[in-house]
This record gives sequence, C-alpha cells and structure tokens, in this order.
Amino acid sequence: RREPLALINLKKKNEETGEEELASRLDHCKAKATRHIFLIRHSQYNLDGRADKDRTLTPLGREQAELTGHRLASLGLKFDQIIHSSMTRATETTEIISKHLPGVKKISTDLLREGAPIEPDPPVSHWKPEAVQYYEDGARIEAAFRNFIHRADAKQEEDSYEIFVCHANVIRYIVCRALQFPPEGWLRLSLNNGSITHLVIRPNGRVALRALGDTGFMPPDKITRT
Repeated sequence: RREPLALINLKKKNEETGEEELASRLDHCKAKATRHIFLIRHSQYNLDGRADKDRTLTPLGREQAELTGHRLASLGLKFDQIIHSSMTRATETTEIISKHLPGVKKISTDLLREGAPIEPDPPVSHWKPEAVQYYEDGARIEAAFRNFIHRADAKQEEDSYEIFVCHANVIRYIVCRALQFPPEGWLRLSLNNGSITHLVIRPNGRVALRALGDTGFMPPDKITRT
C-alpha cells in the first residue's frame, strides 16, 4: 500500500480542478529517494550454548565481524542506522561492526530474531521444526519484511543506506519476498557468517539484488556457514 494511488483519498477529489489536481496530489505522494538495504548475517557463534545468552561469538566470529565492519566502512557510504536482532550473536556482531562506523545509531528489535519463516519447498530431512514454529515465527518475520523492506517515504529527499544485522533464515526469506520469488524457496539459498547482502529499492518500488551473501572480503580460512 505504498503506491501513490493508495495514499490519497480519491473521494475527496476536487471536481473543479479534476485530473490536474489529482496529478498534483499523486506527485506529492511519489517517493523520490532510493533505499539501500545491507543485510548482514551474524558471525560464527558458540553452538553449544543452551540459552541465547550463552550463544556468544567465537574468537573466529569476532574476527569475522571485524572484517565485515571494515568492509562496510571501506564503501565510503553515509549509513543512516544499524537495526539489529535482539539475539546475543546479532547484538555482539553489531557492537563490533559499529566500531568501524562511529556515530551511526543502533536500534534493537525482536522482529529480526531467528526463526522458521515458512515451510521450505522442497522439504529437507535435516531440519524439521515443529509446525507451530511456522505460525509463530512466520508471522513475525513477515512483519519484519513489511516493516523494513519498502520504498522510501515520499518525504525522504536523499538516498539512504541502512544496515540490518540478523540471521540466515530471516535474510533468505526477505530476499525471496523482496524479489517476488516464491518464499517457500528460501532454504535453497546459503549464507556465510558475516556476509553482506545488498538490496536496492527504487522510488517506484522495484527491487534489485546487488549482492547475496558476499564474503569475498574475507580470507578463505575465515569463512564459515555455521
């Protein structure tokens, strides 16, 4: 519901000025700026942790986050904000990355927490969560997509660059939804720890994928997918 026609009340159309006024109102509702969305998967973490607070980054994971932060800083972009999952591994990854991007505000959200977005097609034998997870997590992750992945507001004058630090399942689902691919195919994509996925959302709502799971900035011996 971000098309200009969806943002105006056609019933209030002035009959005297007619189409001319409608065109003016539509133009006022059109987005002007491009949004650049950088989706970062958290770094390697301790898989033995039983609770979320125990699933902290490994020494290698901290190295990966440093490399990712350095890479983002080297792009020379004016990042507007870092929005991150409230889970420990994403929060720790964000803290390390943010050291390379001083002054960029950080926002934590539960919407980006890891989960089971939708039952994958084709199914896989090694990962079968309880059916209730799809209902609980799926609604939340879909809400994250609708809340964060959209064209710029009409009031936004300049292009924006935003970083989202979250999880593989969330990123894969968002990419499928943003590109209007069947979301059930999300598990066919694979993402390395600390990888960068770059989505571009044009003012007309069209989306382009410039990078998917990029870790070309990391030495081969630092790359993991755990």
